[in-house]
Formats: sequence, C-alpha cells, structure tokens
Amino acid sequence: MKNSILFLSLLFFSSATYAQTKVTVGVTRGKDFGVTYALPKTEVEIEVKATKVTYTPGEFGKYADRYLHLTNISIDPEEYWESVSVKAQSIGIPDSERTYFVKMKDKTVAPLMELTNDGIVQSINMPIIAKKAPIANDVPTKKNEKIDPRSFLTEEILMANSTAKMAELVAKEIYNIRESKNALLRGQADNTPKDGEQLKLMLNNLDEQERAMTEMFSGSSEREEKTFTMRLVPSKEFKNEVLFRFSKRLGVIAANDLAGEPVYVNLTDMKTVTIPPLEDKKKELEGVAYNVPGKGHITISKDKKLLFDGEISVTQFGIIEYLAPALFDKKSTIKVLFNSTTGGLVKIDREEEK
Repeated sequence: MKNSILFLSLLFFSSATYAQTKVTVGVTRGKDFGVTYALPKTEVEIEVKATKVTYTPGEFGKYADRYLHLTNISIDPEEYWESVSVKAQSIGIPDSERTYFVKMKDKTVAPLMELTNDGIVQSINMPIIAKKAPIANDVPTKKNEKIDPRSFLTEEILMANSTAKMAELVAKEIYNIRESKNALLRGQADNTPKDGEQLKLMLNNLDEQERAMTEMFSGSSEREEKTFTMRLVPSKEFKNEVLFRFSKRLGVIAANDLAGEPVYVNLTDMKTVTIPPLEDKKKELEGVAYNVPGKGHITISKDKKLLFDGEISVTQFGIIEYLAPALFDKKSTIKVLFNSTTGGLVKIDREEEK
C-alpha cells in the first residue's frame, strides 16, 4: 500500500522562539495550514474456509460389493460441504469520530507526518520504506488431469455383451494389477527392473491404472476449497451471537438463514487497559493523539466444538493518549512509529541535532 507523505517542514523559520503545535478534533477549514489524520478503529476480519465435494458415481457402482467387496457405495451423484476452518484477526479502518487536525503556526518546527492511503497516521519524522511486492511467477501450475479409465481397458472388456460382464472383467484386471505390483515389490516378476527409478515409475503407472479402474466402481470425488470473509465491528462485547450458519447441502450461509446450523462468536473485553473517568470533551487538545488499544478474547464454535480461540487487539476496548507538543522542539528530532492497524505507539526515538 502506497503511503501518503506530507512534508510539513516547509513551515520552519530561523527564529529563537517556537510556537507550539495545536491539535483540534475534526477537519479545520479555511486558511489554517496543517494536516488531518485519523486514528483507526478495529474491525474483526473472519476468514472461513469450507470444502465443496462433488461426488460422481462410477458406472459399475452397483457391482462394487459383488466384485471388489466395496460396501456403502452410492450410485447417485451428490454435492455436499465439509471441513470448516476459521481464523480471526484485527484490521484497522479510519475512525470518523477520531479525526484530528494538526495546525501549524508560524515559527513552528513542524514534523514530517506519514499517513496511509486511508489517512491513518503511521509515523512522525520516520519515513517508512515501502516493501517491494514479490515478482509474480507467470509459470502456470499444472492441474491434476482426470484420467479416462477406459483407456486402460482391453479389447475383451470393451467387447463384453453386458454391463455386468464388463464389470466382472474390469475387476479381474484390477486384481491382475495388484498381483503385478506385489511381484515387482518382491522381485519375482520376469521384467523386474534393476534400476530403482525405473521400478518406481512402473509402480506409479500401475497405481494410476488401478485407481482409475477402481473409480469405475467406487465413483470419484472432486474437492474445491472456498474462502468466505466477513467482518464484525466490536463496539461492544459479543456473547453467543450467530456469526453465520453452515449447511452440509448449501455450505456457508447467512446468520438469519435457518437452513443451516449456527456458528457462534464470543468476544470478551480482557480489561487490559484502565479506562479513566470521562474528561471534558471541550478541553483543547495538545499533542498528537494515539490509541492505547485493549485486548479481546474471541472464540468461534459450532455444535460446542471450538473452531477458533485467540486474543486480538481492539481499539474500542482502549483509550486515547497524546504526545506532548514539547517533544517536537528545535534541539532534537523526535521519531515516532505507530501501528497503523491499532493506532498504538510502537516506539519513540530521539535524534539530537548536531
């Protein structure tokens, strides 16, 4: 993400007296020169992964038990969903109620402030070097192509006069392949290769043939993983709130859709930050505002089974503090780094002027 860099140091004047930097809430219009920045508020981003399974029955499915002793083989096509996994993390978005205007008076040593594209403060007097995105590899990935089992069938099998007879001959071919594999592994085959790589290649080819022909009885399943993303605004604690619903037939569905089973979310304020008494909001602010985020404990569960359990930073559970204007004087340069996700203070360095 590119950074908005605001060079405010143009207001520097060679003078023995320096006025303080004034900070006010909201956006100031008119002839005042300065910069508007925002502190972030927390949204909880939840990533849900589910797998869609498409089952295609084999053409010899009804003979699976008779010839291969495969039981519970369905002869009907089916689509269903499974394997729900959940992750949760904090993200920061600009808080419209925590927007500040830094007014630069004459004879002020104004700092260099760096903001994100969303206007969230990132640093003061500390330019952030954007990381170069990795070069994408344009080489296409090879997908596993589905093998046509009929390409392995002999003339005798293909000329069979009934489906039952064809199924019987295919089953015999499967057993022959298994015997060939056992003979190769034991070194009893007439054409057993002496080279290990060649043996491995022969076994892989036999495995491929066996798997393709077995699927003519057992059927095949294609699995497709899909990702769903949702966000919550933790303006308060959550207790057993329905986050979404999950249906084996429909997958991830809306919280108000009763066709699925509910997935619950709980978010508890861990009280890691002491909230001071309310102060007079009309009081003039001094210094650069930053967040002291709190911590939240979040759990996500389905059928009393815990899908996610962790701690996240939540600015709404914290307070706002201010950097004193006296820090930014002529004698030294104060470098400040903020966490652009939480608006919290990461570090402060002092650089003495030579």
